[in-house]
Amino acid sequence: MSIKDISLSGRKTEVVDKKMTFKERLYLPAIVQGLGITIKHFFKKKDTIQYPEQQREFSPVYRGQHVLMRDDEGRERCTACGLCALACPAEAITMVAAERKKGEEHLYREEKYAAVYAINMLRCIFCGLCEDACPKEAIFLTKSKKLVKPKLDRKDFIYGKDKLVISVEDGKARKYD
Repeated sequence: MSIKDISLSGRKTEVVDKKMTFKERLYLPAIVQGLGITIKHFFKKKDTIQYPEQQREFSPVYRGQHVLMRDDEGRERCTACGLCALACPAEAITMVAAERKKGEEHLYREEKYAAVYAINMLRCIFCGLCEDACPKEAIFLTKSKKLVKPKLDRKDFIYGKDKLVISVEDGKARKYD
């Protein structure tokens, strides 16, 4: 019975212990080949950029910071359905739903709204699935090139409604970027 009869794919081969030739034992061709690769990379264009002076080009499919949108009248669009939290593969989104009280019709669009909406930016992978899952088009990942400043405290990376909801003026002007 041979190896090819045992293998389902037929790709397995028997290991043969063959003796190395004199040229292979010298290792000189392998050393010359390695030096050739090193010299080739030495004369290649560098990928390094000088960061503060130069800025790297962003991809056309870049996804930046999250924002919670408002409608044309300045009310929050989010109805706390929870689909964005369910769609998030990193489980970075948490929310608590609440019922709208009388007199809050100018603040919230529907009877139910997100009283607490938080995104843990340390867990977020910026995949955009929350944006795709939202039926009310309430959450967007902006195209803003503004990068997040480094911080030392973990709770600074949990973005609540105070950082996510856009201003009333921007909501009426419908600025997405």
